[in-house]
Parts: sequence; structure tokens; C-alpha cells
Amino acid sequence: MRVRKLDQPRGWGFVLGATILKPLLFATTKPEWIDGTRIPATGGCVVAVNHMSHLDPLTTAHFVYDHGRLPRYLSKAALFRNKALAVFLRAAGQIPVERQTSSALGAYDAAVAAVRAGECVVVYPEGTLTRDPDLWPMTGKTGAARIALETGCPVIPVAHWGVQRILWPYAKRPRLFPRHTVTYKVGEPVDLSDLTTRPPSAAEVRVATERIMQAITDLLAELRGEAAPVERFDPRKHGISQIGNPKKKSRPDDGRSAQ
Repeated sequence: MRVRKLDQPRGWGFVLGATILKPLLFATTKPEWIDGTRIPATGGCVVAVNHMSHLDPLTTAHFVYDHGRLPRYLSKAALFRNKALAVFLRAAGQIPVERQTSSALGAYDAAVAAVRAGECVVVYPEGTLTRDPDLWPMTGKTGAARIALETGCPVIPVAHWGVQRILWPYAKRPRLFPRHTVTYKVGEPVDLSDLTTRPPSAAEVRVATERIMQAITDLLAELRGEAAPVERFDPRKHGISQIGNPKKKSRPDDGRSAQ
């Protein structure tokens, strides 16, 4: 497992987070990092990742941090309502997002500014935990594509598998032991070079979003060793809420995910 040394100032938020979380994650997971050095060592970039568990922001941060970058997330604003947590999140450079509101524009502007300042911004292009019943990436939101087209930065697709065995989407209790392998794989930057209109058209943004989602899906298919669905799951077509728990009860731990 090849890693890259961090070579930038961290600030107290990252120091505290790494001090607490890295030993905890090593105690409860068996990380397997594949092609992580495809994440640029320097310069602004967007890391676009699939989202299947409330635990994967921590494992993703671990992965990105292990490859020499400080991850800045577009994080749901609800996390910032706890004053103590908000102080920590802001110290770690995280960006609050009021999902499905006009205030999300401010988060987009902050993400663009961070990329232009040479930072690594982590985006979950699905916008929430996948609603796909088999945990494949669903239809994507346009944020990652718009940031990339606005700044010209590389979009690095990343897929992971295994964290759902520890904490299934919306489950209340994690299964920490025995340790489960959590695998991350990085692809080549998504080619958006032909989408050069400034400002980008709505059609170009949609094309860029689909390319990003397809790159993530292809990586996940490699990790899972199986073919992805032909059609990407769209919660709107199924009448499923795009934020919050889509069911009143958390889904029980699956038997399939351990396969």
C-alpha cells in the first residue's frame, strides 16, 4: 500500500482529527489503497467519490490524507449546527452546504475559491448516500462538474467498497469487529477537455457530470468484480427523497455486502 507524505501545514483542526481518527480507523478497518498517487501531489483538484455510508467521509479523509493532501469537504450544513463541532469543522477547512436551497451557491463559490487556492476539494457528486438498493452510484448532481469547468482543475474519480460492511446506510449501530477491509481505488482524471465553453452550457455540465459518475461506477465495478446496472438509479423516478433517510427504519445489515 503506497502512500505519500503530507507536505503542507495542517492547522490544529487537522492535527486533532488525525491524532484521534487515524488510530481509531486502523483499529477498526483494514485499509487497502489502490493507485492513490493519482491524486495530484499539489495544486487545486476535485476528488469525486461514491457515497454509501455515514462512515465513509472518515475513511475517505484517511485515504486522501495518506496520499499527502488535506481534504476539504462540501459538508451538509446540519453538521455545523453543533457549535463545538462547527468550530472543529471550520478549523479543518470544511465547507457547509445548505442542500436543495439557494444558499448552496455560497458553498459552490467557496469550493471554487479553494480549488483556485490550490486545495483538494472532496465532493460526493450524488449529493447524499446512494439510494440504489445494491449500492451502485446513482444519478449525480452537477457541483463537481461545475467546479471543474469553472476552474479547469482535474477531477479525480475515486471508488470505495467495504465500509458498508461496518455501517450500512442509515444503520444506527456499526459492526466494528472483526476488522473489515475497506478498499479505495483511484482512476485517471476525467477528460473534460472538450467542454470548453465559458461559461459552460447546461448541456456541457450534464455531459461532464455523467462522465464523472461513469468513471466512479467503472472503478466500483472493478472493485466489486461485477457489472454495474445499465441504467443509473434515479431517486426522483422512484419517488424517493433525495436527502434524509428515505425509510422510517434503518435498513438492516445485509448479507450480500459481505460477498
